[in-house]
Amino acid sequence: MSTFTSSTVAVPGYRAIPRHVAIIMDGNGRWATARRLPRVAGHAKGVEAVRATVEACARRGVEFLTLFAFSSENWRRPAEEVSVLMRLFVSALEREVTQLQKNGIRLRVVGEISAFEPRLRELIAQAELRTAANQRMTLTIAANYGGRWDIMQAVQAALREQPELARHPELFGEQALAKHLAMAYAPEPDLFIRTGGEQRISNFLLWQLAYTELYFTDAWWPDFDAAALDRAIESYATRERRFGRTSAQVAAATPG
Repeated sequence: MSTFTSSTVAVPGYRAIPRHVAIIMDGNGRWATARRLPRVAGHAKGVEAVRATVEACARRGVEFLTLFAFSSENWRRPAEEVSVLMRLFVSALEREVTQLQKNGIRLRVVGEISAFEPRLRELIAQAELRTAANQRMTLTIAANYGGRWDIMQAVQAALREQPELARHPELFGEQALAKHLAMAYAPEPDLFIRTGGEQRISNFLLWQLAYTELYFTDAWWPDFDAAALDRAIESYATRERRFGRTSAQVAAATPG
């Protein structure tokens, strides 16, 4: 598995379009409640927003898109709602993979997928295999994922690979851990978007978001469209990403 150097070590070059966008898709239930619909209707509408956002990101040249679909904390929701979310996940995989393949988009799913039912795990494996050679964009779905879980499983994997690190912790550096993170195949996100008006990262990509630009919008996820994505990208393009440098150093390193 290939890895990328942490952005705390290597500073990425300037790009008006973020290379990697990560999104917490929040507000499905509130969108439905505001319309006097059951919460599940909001989740179904949210699937349409996923499709539109994937297409919009691919057209704009985003190389990696990561969507937080189901957190490790979402099991606390009512059992009926969790069941609906699982069914939507299954149906989306059954319906959408052909379109992803046609559009050259690679699908990855990260998280503790062992907790899912066998049918869902099988569909995930099939979808990942079918789209593995696609290179236009990598779409990652974080499902039963938590940032703390990710760090802990990476630490455990690093210690299994190099047991001597337990005896010599001074040798345990960032790279020993980072290569075992669930998304070691992707660069760290450039732009994080959260819909629904909340302003927190909710245990999402805790390690990877260290230097990510954060963008919050009051729009509920079912209302998030290409125009909303463009507003987020426009905000990103105005940010000065210093990574510990001075503004003068950033200006000297920026083309044009």
